[in-house]
Amino acid sequence: MDHSHHMHAMEGHEGHGGHGGGMQDMCSMNMLFTWDTTNLCIVFRQWHVRSTASLIFSLIAVVLLGIGYEALRSVSRRYEASLATRLETVPTIPEHAYRDDEEIVTETPAFHRSGQNRETVSKRGHVIKATLYAIQNFYAFMLMLVFMTYNGWVMVAVSLGAFVGYLLFGHSTSATKDNACH
Repeated sequence: MDHSHHMHAMEGHEGHGGHGGGMQDMCSMNMLFTWDTTNLCIVFRQWHVRSTASLIFSLIAVVLLGIGYEALRSVSRRYEASLATRLETVPTIPEHAYRDDEEIVTETPAFHRSGQNRETVSKRGHVIKATLYAIQNFYAFMLMLVFMTYNGWVMVAVSLGAFVGYLLFGHSTSATKDNACH
């Protein structure tokens, strides 16, 4: 069943019998692929495309969102690599002993006195990685919602953002994705 001809009114304009809001206040909700930008709203009612200029600015914003997503993925990968390197340098024992003139001397390293041991670094790193993961998933699902406007122009902008973002930030990663929400 084709619902593309149905218009969904903005909040506060329902039931007025055509008085007071007019078509410019309506957002279309497409259920089928379209190139039509009439009454196009992108995710939010406030992101309403009303002119050619607003369409161009919106498409640029969507491309930038796609680039930003790839930048965030790059930051996450770099953080994980940095954390792995850091964990290799943090000792598992809090103190180490050595001989000095036939006497055993126990010394507490400076990083241990500051609370830096492998367990602390690992736990803190895991919380940061989990936070980055949650942000990535939120971002990916928001881009999926942008894509689900079913508008061809917006779909091309999302894909172009992913392409440019990968060119800029994905040089050290595989082109295959494990998260299909983008």
